[in-house]
Amino acid sequence: MTEILPADNDRNVALVDLLDRVLAGGVVISGDITLSIADVDLVVISLRTLISSVGSLPPDVLGGTP
Repeated sequence: MTEILPADNDRNVALVDLLDRVLAGGVVISGDITLSIADVDLVVISLRTLISSVGSLPPDVLGGTP
């Protein structure tokens, strides 16, 4: 299980360390884009992406059997 540490605003984090943490545990980014004119929604796009290293993904995500 991952230990949750309190936020420390004075701590400097290198980009390499941040990228290592993100790839080790993974992160999901999601968002919605809506194109509307005169309060009428014309186009709605929902985006969702998973960023993770292949080694940290569970086997069922990759299509394998556990």
